This record gives sequence, structure tokens and C-alpha cells, in this order.
Amino acid sequence: MFVSDDASLFLGNDDLVQSAHPAVRRLATELRAEHSADVDFARAAFDWVRDNVGHSYDGQDSRVTLAAGEVLRERVGLCYAKSVLLAALLRSQGVPAGLCYQRLGNPHEGFVVHGLVALWLDGAWHRQDPRGNKMGIDAQFSLDVERLAFPIDESVGECDYPRLYASPAPEVVQALRGADDILTTPLPSSLTL
Repeated sequence: MFVSDDASLFLGNDDLVQSAHPAVRRLATELRAEHSADVDFARAAFDWVRDNVGHSYDGQDSRVTLAAGEVLRERVGLCYAKSVLLAALLRSQGVPAGLCYQRLGNPHEGFVVHGLVALWLDGAWHRQDPRGNKMGIDAQFSLDVERLAFPIDESVGECDYPRLYASPAPEVVQALRGADDILTTPLPSSLTL
């Protein structure tokens, strides 16, 4: 599914996926202490981000977050920000994680890019969606069948982007880093392949 099967490329720390950030490492270490197996730790980290970091739109919270440390501190973010935090938590404990994206919407109302995480377990990439659940959305951690927030409808132009990113896509970074109110910020409608 993804361009890269070299999981070692997705263990690093950078200015956004801050796997070495003290608060990120502290939370990851706490979760790991309770869940020694990689799959159990990954599930616990997923559940923690999905359930403890509010989605900006759901909570009508205008704060802009993207870097893992700020997402953890503020406990709010869009799908992109929540995915960055999850990737940082996983990487800090040696579980390779990358960022991936979907294009959702339709040609009449417009498209938006949705952020996900792919983690490497048992020799394969597994996409996870820590967006947060609400009425009509039930994203769950799963290594068998994907349980993402939004199924893709290719007939209207939706798609899964095949590229796996070590750091957020440039279009996402540009949109969020230039924003001061996430609720009024135009989000990316596509990615450059």
C-alpha cells in the first residue's frame, strides 16, 4: 500500500513529530509500563490520543496545534495534530509510525485532506485513525480490518494517498502554521504526490 517498507525511516524525532519531547516521552513511558507488548502499547497510545485529545471542530476550539508537544499540552487538535502526537508516542517507544492521508468530500461541496497514522507491526503497515469518535464516527484500533473514521468513496473522487510521510505533509504544515484560528482556516484539499 505504501511507497516505503523501510520501517526504520519512521522512528525519528523532528520539530513536529517530537518523539524526544520530555512530556511525550513521559506519557509514552507511563503507557509502556502498563503495556509491555508493542501491540498492546500501540493500542493504549491510540486510545489515549483518540479519547484524551479533543478534536478542534467537535469542541469548536479555535486553538491551532500541530507539534506533538503542543498537542499534548493543549489537549486539542485536528486529525493532523492528533496523528502527529500518536506517531511521536509510538516512535518514542520504538514502534515505527508514519503519517498518511485521505482525500474526503466530493466535487460539489469540495474536498479536504484527512490525517491518519500508519504503524509498523508484525511486518506490515496498519493505518489507524485517532480523530476521535462521536455520533456516526467509530474509529477503533485494529490490525485486521481497518476501522477508520471515514470510508473512502472513489466514485466521488475520494482517495487514499499512497505516500507515507515521516513528518507532516508540507501542505498541512503550511496551512496550520499560517493560521491563528483553526475554525476559520482553509484546510488542504489535496496533496502533491
